[in-house]
Amino acid sequence: MADYHFVYKDVEGTSTQWDDIQRKLGNLPEKAPAFKPPAYTPAQDEASAPKDKAWFDGKTEEELEDLEDDKDLDDDRFLEDYRKKRLTELREAAKVRRYGSVTPISSSDFVREVTQASTEVWVVVCLYKDGIAECGLLLGCVEELASRYPGTKFVKIISTDCIPNYPDCNLPTLLVYHHGAVKGTHVGLKSVGRRCTPESVALVLCQSEPVLNDGKSGDDDSSREAVMAGVRRQFIERVVKDHEDKDNDDDGYNSD
Repeated sequence: MADYHFVYKDVEGTSTQWDDIQRKLGNLPEKAPAFKPPAYTPAQDEASAPKDKAWFDGKTEEELEDLEDDKDLDDDRFLEDYRKKRLTELREAAKVRRYGSVTPISSSDFVREVTQASTEVWVVVCLYKDGIAECGLLLGCVEELASRYPGTKFVKIISTDCIPNYPDCNLPTLLVYHHGAVKGTHVGLKSVGRRCTPESVALVLCQSEPVLNDGKSGDDDSSREAVMAGVRRQFIERVVKDHEDKDNDDDGYNSD
């Protein structure tokens, strides 16, 4: 036998007069609001997006090259000029070599890794020996600088592998190479200041030459100015922090 049972459902959101009376008396819960779909907002077409500086800054070198035949840009001289400027900036940035770590080398690698490599970038060579505490301290600073300034090449080599019979009393030693020649020599830990920190080493290296390169600019002078400003700020911050830590330690000692 067929089931003729039927449940009537009114239009969603509607209510009978009886239900309204019951709601006023508190016998029924408040009526749920009628469902309204969100307003339709069409997705913005990439081709119709406004082309401004921010739009170009988000493009890769390949994407900027593809825009060379864009007729809309031909009609807007400013946008076309900015595209070319941005493309030049990306190409210049790509020219900057990036290293980011201290590379161990042997005597047979020296010409290739240092002398020849220094024709394009600054190379900092650390002469060291295992088991000498001063060497470990300086190498720790050099490794931190290598990660901060990937545009400069840092290498390390056992002193006697580089220079036969090099005296241990001169260790550690930093040699700075550029254009195939030695541009700076810093012998012993005392040469980088009373306290050996990455900031003190950076200040010594950049004292007269733009040795450290942050990898953000191919221009040695502008890179040196940015690096020196950052190094000075970090140096001051470290001195202030060390002073505050010393004061806190003294207060803790006195309170006991």
